[in-house]
Amino acid sequence: MAIDRMVMAVAGLFILLSLALSQVHSIYWLWFTAFVGANLLQASFSGFCPMVMILKKFGFKPGAAFN
Repeated sequence: MAIDRMVMAVAGLFILLSLALSQVHSIYWLWFTAFVGANLLQASFSGFCPMVMILKKFGFKPGAAFN
C-alpha cells in the first residue's frame, strides 16, 4: 500500500476511534479528532505530514502526493 492511501486510512481510523471514545469515555477525545483534522488541512497546503515521515521510516513507498 502506498503512503498516500496509508495516511488516509490511519487518519480515518484515528477519527473514528476518537469519536467512539468520546461517546464511551470522555467528550475531550473530540480534541484529538480536531487535531487530526487540522493536521490534514495543514498538510494539504504545506505538503508536510508527520505521519508520512513515520511511514517512510517503516519502509512504505511514497505515492503521487508525497514524493
